[in-house]
Amino acid sequence: MKKKLEVGQIVNTFGIKGFVKVYPYVNDVTRFNNLKYVYAKSKKEEKKLEIEEVKYQKNMVLLKFKGVETVEEAEKLRNNYLEIDRSDAIPLEEGEFFIADLIGLKVFLDTGEELGILEDIYNTGSKDIYVVKDKLGKSYLLPYIDEVIKKIDLDNSKIIVHIIEGLI
Repeated sequence: MKKKLEVGQIVNTFGIKGFVKVYPYVNDVTRFNNLKYVYAKSKKEEKKLEIEEVKYQKNMVLLKFKGVETVEEAEKLRNNYLEIDRSDAIPLEEGEFFIADLIGLKVFLDTGEELGILEDIYNTGSKDIYVVKDKLGKSYLLPYIDEVIKKIDLDNSKIIVHIIEGLI
């Protein structure tokens, strides 16, 4: 399991006082109210940033970091991914999982045959779509519904699925 979890991406600056606009990767954006710091991660570096203020605008989160006082300083953080320590994550309900823990799991049909590896998960608003890639590189899109996703077994690093008629 990963030690850190992505919670969003800085997509722009906001105003002239050093705020950044964050596209959140969490179900409940108000969870940013309880964070004291985040890790801003780019391809080159990772830095721990203390959160000074949190605001909301539509479906975006506006963050002000301690020490980031100008739009120019905020601009340097654009496109950084924001991560938190796993210990700072909100506890999950029964049957809920962190996407980071699911990516890379082997996916098996309920007949025992291996379908592929879970490569990505897209949220369509109403349900998640699991993207499974087989050994030949073919991708399968599986909706996260009870009829299709039968079991997620983190202990054995696998997902069991049932393919309903017309799905593949």
